[in-house]
Amino acid sequence: MLLAGRTDKLSAEGAYQVLARAQALEARGHTIIHLEIGEPDFATPASISEAGIEAIRAGKTRYNPPSGLSALREKIAEEAGRRRGLSFTPQQVVVSPGAKPNLFLPTLALINPGDEVIYPDPGFPTYSAMITVAGGVPVPVPLLEENSFSFDLRAFDQLISVRTRLIIVNSPGNPTGGVMPPEDLDHIAQAAVQHDCWVLSDEIYGQILFDGKQAASIASIPGMMDRTIIVDGFSKTYAMTGWRLGFGIMPEPLAERVGLLLTHSLGCTAHFTQIAGLQALAGPQDSAYAMVREYQRRRDLLVAGLNRLPGVTCQLPQGAFYAFPNIRQTRLSSNELAVRMLDGGVALLPGSAFGQHGEGYLRLAYANSLENIELALQRMEVVLFKLRESETVEAKFHI
Repeated sequence: MLLAGRTDKLSAEGAYQVLARAQALEARGHTIIHLEIGEPDFATPASISEAGIEAIRAGKTRYNPPSGLSALREKIAEEAGRRRGLSFTPQQVVVSPGAKPNLFLPTLALINPGDEVIYPDPGFPTYSAMITVAGGVPVPVPLLEENSFSFDLRAFDQLISVRTRLIIVNSPGNPTGGVMPPEDLDHIAQAAVQHDCWVLSDEIYGQILFDGKQAASIASIPGMMDRTIIVDGFSKTYAMTGWRLGFGIMPEPLAERVGLLLTHSLGCTAHFTQIAGLQALAGPQDSAYAMVREYQRRRDLLVAGLNRLPGVTCQLPQGAFYAFPNIRQTRLSSNELAVRMLDGGVALLPGSAFGQHGEGYLRLAYANSLENIELALQRMEVVLFKLRESETVEAKFHI
């Protein structure tokens, strides 16, 4: 079968592959603790669900403007600007079914074949996928554990060039939970201005922060609003993953182009979903705050437990809901250890699923109960204890 080459290098997301293997084991009677999927385990807050249900009952199930309902675009502009200390117009907002279209479509609108795009590694697998589909050249920049998983700025300075068209940043980050320091964002912003680049700032986890930590938006740096695309959404903050509701904020000329791409690809976002989104922004925020408090309790339990495991060290994540432990001392590849953990009843992801610089790490999503996290740690300890035993036997045999 003759297929277009633009899809040749695409692969499935690791999280869905591990989920499928975990479900196959469950079908055979195994019990699996799921720490692989980056999805809140909380129900969508009742007031939001009721707003969506009432909208369906009221017949809000028809086509609507491709870039989103004017009322929602106005509310997003208001709330997103307030949180970032900026002023946005509704015309800068493009509403989409999930956040991914506002990753893909601006990339399609900006990147010509051969243009280079710098992106974080380890990072969200869609970044490299969308660059490839657009005909661009993916240029991964390492994230450094010793820098709280922010950019390796020395490598970044060597990688950026006249061919660079776009820089992608993600803070708080997936898979690491790292938050980029303001001085690193300043450094990247200066480079973007110097090389006349765009910046795509993925801020989907921007409201999931711990210990009073703040996550600055690169768009807030003077001079950056005119060259930054902010990508955000409702999935993580409001436990609305299945509702498929996200948005992008960008300069108006680009928003017009992205709106056209959305028109001819996806059409529009469901009307009733957007009504639910309006309620999420305008209604009480108690549920969202409560989720973050619970994530912090889970984070503290998981990271403390990981640091007690043999051969494992783990930084304390500053945001999102992921732990990214270093497992190099086990002397197994991240994929090998992830497979052993799945056989031991814990589904998690190898760091290599997020890029070459993710090798030597695992990603665990603590979007699960405290009880299940405790059980997962016990099962991981058993796996690592058996690994130590086998290494001891092997060493004696070689002696």
